[in-house]
Amino acid sequence: MLKTPPPPGRTGPRTDSGPAQPPVSEGQRSGPADEGWRLDHLGRLLGHAMRRFDDRVLYLMAHDLDVPLALSNLAARAQVGAAHVHITRHLSLKGSRLTELAQAAGMSKQAMADLVSQCEAWDLVTRVADPRDGRARLVCFTPTGLAWLAAFRKAVAQAEAEFRSEVGQDIATVVAMGLEAYAGPAA
Repeated sequence: MLKTPPPPGRTGPRTDSGPAQPPVSEGQRSGPADEGWRLDHLGRLLGHAMRRFDDRVLYLMAHDLDVPLALSNLAARAQVGAAHVHITRHLSLKGSRLTELAQAAGMSKQAMADLVSQCEAWDLVTRVADPRDGRARLVCFTPTGLAWLAAFRKAVAQAEAEFRSEVGQDIATVVAMGLEAYAGPAA
């Protein structure tokens, strides 16, 4: 694993409650005096980064003139959240069965059914008979949903450009490569 030195003036992990701490080995992380590792580990940082990115995408969508006004207003009032983005990310342009959509989003079928019902009420998606199996239903984008998807694509591109600008192109490339390797299939 590639280790990079801490930035100048930083000798150890940052904590939310004070100055940098000296490096600590795993065996030394048992006392209440060193609780910073719980707040500054990679998983937590990844979670914060994902929430920040998703929040920025939703903000951009809420202020996109091409997004239908009703959806823009919902997004601006934080009624549309990261969970709704799961449908935008995972719904196939040809439609998806509810079970496929839930599995792709890492959600239960019931939770996805509730989310789809809400998105159906907002005219983002509709349910139609699956031509391959008359008993099954497909969740499909509506024309409004396709406009939402186009705005999502534009917002993601802008949020990625902002990330690259903030951290620098080289770091952004390394982060993307590292995340692709880490998120890929387990070895």
